[in-house]
Amino acid sequence: MTRTRTTVPWRAVGLAGPVLLGLMMAGPASADEVSLDYGGLTLNAAHTVPDGNEAAGPTVLLVHGTLAHNRMETIESIQQALAERAINSLAINLSLGIDNRHGSYDCAQTHRHTHSGAVGEIGAWVGWLKNQGVSDVALLGHSRGGNQVAWYAAEHDDPAVTGVVLVAPALWDAEAFAENYEQATGTPLADVLEEAASLEADALMTLDRFLYCSDAEVAAGTVLDYYGDDPRRNTPTLLSDIEEPTAVVIGTADDVVPGLVANMSELAGDNVMVTVVQGATHYFRDLYVDDIVDAVESVMEN
Repeated sequence: MTRTRTTVPWRAVGLAGPVLLGLMMAGPASADEVSLDYGGLTLNAAHTVPDGNEAAGPTVLLVHGTLAHNRMETIESIQQALAERAINSLAINLSLGIDNRHGSYDCAQTHRHTHSGAVGEIGAWVGWLKNQGVSDVALLGHSRGGNQVAWYAAEHDDPAVTGVVLVAPALWDAEAFAENYEQATGTPLADVLEEAASLEADALMTLDRFLYCSDAEVAAGTVLDYYGDDPRRNTPTLLSDIEEPTAVVIGTADDVVPGLVANMSELAGDNVMVTVVQGATHYFRDLYVDDIVDAVESVMEN
């Protein structure tokens, strides 16, 4: 596979000889499931510590995208590629309101989760890593998880978080979304939001479509959290508030989050490095995952 990428760096990055030698000598690693209690729910994650590493060493915390999970192909591939370079990782499952959730969210279930709720769960896992002795955490989020990671980093200045990587992060344009929603469902989004606002947060609504799900039962508070106009769901608006070195990795063949190249390419600056990977789709399959791990190394080395 031929890969071409354009990187706009915020500073020169590189690996010293001994570090590179350590990466080349990385041993095999397997993911162990770990858990914690949070808000009355059990959260779980896949924790990987390559052979020869200390569990308290620098660790990448990975967050999946919409209604997905930590064993989806993209997240699992990133975690394996990190292990090959001797980098510890923790791939979390967002609860989405489900106790000890595994696998993709079942659209037949009632939706009582929130987009913003992920921010608290990310913080809980950062705390878990700190309790294990980890003092150097890089956050990595894919798709919607990229926005949620950026949201957390923008609003929490934790010294343990030393870098941020956003892979195909979500965008938000309230006007465009409203137009698309009405075209897809025949119902004005303003009517849906007005109804949701008139109900108790736990009251249920039946929507023709919610996220990727058809004929969905959705709590009114969930509707407002995902579909109300909050500029924080537009990742570019958050970047200036993130103090840690930040790498954004986007593919030219991404048809899930259209407009990423146009919206992100010009945001590179002193603290933000943008890598545009020619031919990569939203999911960065096969060798494209190496571009993501390169970005991780760039923020961990600075």
